[in-house]
Formats: sequence, C-alpha cells, structure tokens
Amino acid sequence: MEFPESIKQQTCRDCLSGKTLGFDIKMAFQPIVDWHKQAIVAYEALVRGPEGQGAGWVFERINDDNRYYFDQACRVKAIETATRLGCQAYLNINFLPNAVYSPETCIKATIEAADLYGFDLTKLVFEVTESEQIIDKNHLQRIFSSYSKRGFKTAIDDYGSGYARMDWLVDLRPDILKLDMQLIRDIEQHPDQQKMVKQVVQQCLLQGTQVLAEGIETRGELDCILALGIHLVQGYYFAKPELEHLASVPFSSL
Repeated sequence: MEFPESIKQQTCRDCLSGKTLGFDIKMAFQPIVDWHKQAIVAYEALVRGPEGQGAGWVFERINDDNRYYFDQACRVKAIETATRLGCQAYLNINFLPNAVYSPETCIKATIEAADLYGFDLTKLVFEVTESEQIIDKNHLQRIFSSYSKRGFKTAIDDYGSGYARMDWLVDLRPDILKLDMQLIRDIEQHPDQQKMVKQVVQQCLLQGTQVLAEGIETRGELDCILALGIHLVQGYYFAKPELEHLASVPFSSL
C-alpha cells in the first residue's frame, strides 16, 4: 500500500491542533483488569467528540479524506491525555489499518508524541478492531510485524464480531486477543458460547497470545470467564469509560 502524495505526514503538534482533521477530539479511558492480581493493568483510550459526544458522533465525520489524519490524531491525543492524567499502566490505542499506508512512516508522530510527553513506548498496545473491513491481510501482518519490532504490543479487538476467523488469529499472532461482548453476553447460560471461547483460549495458549474478555456486565459472566481460564477482563461490571479521567475499579465491592 503506497503513501498517497495528497497525504502529508503530520507532527504530533499538528495532530493535537485538530486543524487537518477538521474538528477536535477528546479521549475517554476504560480500565483493563487482571482479576488474579486484583489490579488495573491497562487503560483503553476511546475517542470522543470535543464536548464528550460518543464515538458514533465522531465516526460520522470520518471519510476517505480525513481517515489518515484521524488515525494519527487519536494516537497522539491518547498519549498526551494519558500522560497528563498520570497513567503508569499500559495504554491501548485503537488504530485503523486502512489508514496506515506505511507502518514505519505512519508511526513517526506516535513516537514523537511519546518522546515529547515522556510516555514509555513499551507500554503502548495497538488494537485493530474487527468492525473495520480489512482490505489486505498481508498489509495488516506487515503492520503487526513492524510494531512488534518497535517493541509495541498488538491486539485484535472485538474478536468474534467481524472478519477475523481462527486462521487470522494464527497468521497475525497478536500479543492480545479481545473477545467481543457478543461472545461474553450471558455466556454462563450458553454452552455453545463457552465451547467457542474454550477453543479460542486453547489456540491462544499454543501461540502465546493472551486472551481478554471485554464487555463483562455481570458476576455470572465474570465467573464463567474465569472458569474458562481467562483472567484479563474489561467491561461495565468493573468501570465505565470516563472522559479525560482514569477510572478506578472498586475491587473490594465486586
């Protein structure tokens, strides 16, 4: 995938200004929990509008002309905000693979932002969501490989809701696989969902990929997930995303 001549590489200050994107963005943060350790191990950065509007409001304004700038702006805004809030945990950032024309070129503003704000590059996790149609799996493999060489962790988000199948998991070999909430919802009541998750967990164990269950909302879902051997968890049961704030988790009352 070639870098279009019409696209200019941005600096991190360009990204923060929102000038090229056409509107400002903010970040909300939702904790990711290691239940065995009873600790928050990461925060996922979730894009919001300038007045806290939801992700839907933002994505309605994304098109082919600003997709690249949006992807860059989200990375930089996430790093800047997380640093300002004192984040010491891993920082999960969603990215759009179809906006990454050249992994080495497109990562420059991210590295610049981490250097400028003093965020540890080895604590960055880049998530690709299943909800975006992936045009070229080989391109995504190159992105994952490039990021891994840089010391970043990679993740497939929303697994079970879109394009990704077991062969994608095997070929891409992400550091983390996030199970979509539709696999998790009421899982304790549905043996078929449990069987599917168990198969995914077995494959991930074979290839050294960590499994994270997202979208957990009830104690029943959590108990079932724990019984299936998954201890990385995320969802409203622990904490909702909070705008420009690192939410805490009330472990003692869960």
